[in-house]
Amino acid sequence: MTFLTETSNIKLDERVSTTPWYLKVLRRPELGALIGAIAIFLVFAFSDTTGNFATLEGAAGWTDFAAPVGIVAVFVALLMIGGEFDLSTGVMVGTSGLLAGLLITEWGVNVWLAILITIVFAGIVGFINGMLVVKTKLPSFIVTLGTFFVLKGVNLAVTKGLTGTVRVSGVDQGDGYDSAQGFFASTVSIGGTTFQISVVWWILLTIIATLLLTRTVFGNWIFAVGGDANAARNAGVPVDRTKILLFMMTAMSAALVGVMFVLRLKGMQAGQGVGQEFYYIIAAAVGGCLLTGGAGSAIGASIGALIMGFAAVGIPYALWDQDWVSTFLGVILFSAVLINITISRRAQGGRKK
Repeated sequence: MTFLTETSNIKLDERVSTTPWYLKVLRRPELGALIGAIAIFLVFAFSDTTGNFATLEGAAGWTDFAAPVGIVAVFVALLMIGGEFDLSTGVMVGTSGLLAGLLITEWGVNVWLAILITIVFAGIVGFINGMLVVKTKLPSFIVTLGTFFVLKGVNLAVTKGLTGTVRVSGVDQGDGYDSAQGFFASTVSIGGTTFQISVVWWILLTIIATLLLTRTVFGNWIFAVGGDANAARNAGVPVDRTKILLFMMTAMSAALVGVMFVLRLKGMQAGQGVGQEFYYIIAAAVGGCLLTGGAGSAIGASIGALIMGFAAVGIPYALWDQDWVSTFLGVILFSAVLINITISRRAQGGRKK
């Protein structure tokens, strides 16, 4: 009897204790973004003056805006989890579209080959960014900001020099355009409503990025590198290689979006994509990625992009002044990060009890 009483008073070692399901949910980095997305959806659904926001037609509108942002944002999220930033992703969208367009219209390259060259070029730029960061030890903010200005100047100068204008056009005349356009920039019908195929790409890449992050050794490396690079290196994690690959993946995702735009619009402006890099970072941060690295999720970044789609379509539907869009996004960023921090702290406190 005494033995049973003493045994019942022994506390279970927390290393083998079972975490309650609600604490697991609270620790999810995308929880704050999900709560925010639901709240924002309801706000615009009830303030909508057209009656379309919460319909398939409305969904086609806000996913059309969110998909290109989300495609890049999920890989920006992986890079941020790895402890780095890339401020050249926005301009890379324009650079990639212009490069593909110039290859097709000025040099007669087959559209599919032009796309391949463009993706490889983006990978090389990402490799250079990554190498500069890991070899010089300069902050990725500085390195990629430099890349941003280099590409921005090249976009304008080369486009004007070759075409006499700041735009590349006539891409639809290239050999292989129809099949490439069908693969990268066509539409799909759901319930009689037309959605851009970029939505399919967005969902697919979010799934792939999530599996990569949560089900592979490389995903473990990403978290380790972002959490403590020195400790990760001492544990045998290839820190430099991991970071370089993340920069390459981020640049190539931006190139994919650039290809989608140039095929959809049949041309590209030299200034296309500039400024979008902040949207990608905001989407990742709203989705739970810590600016210090080591935490976040691809799903959260996609939810962050979806919130931007809600705002882009919901504000005009509600007849609000669109001059307040940027302010709205800033408030959403602050609120989501604050919610994520609060929930995380409560979850950690609950775990220690």
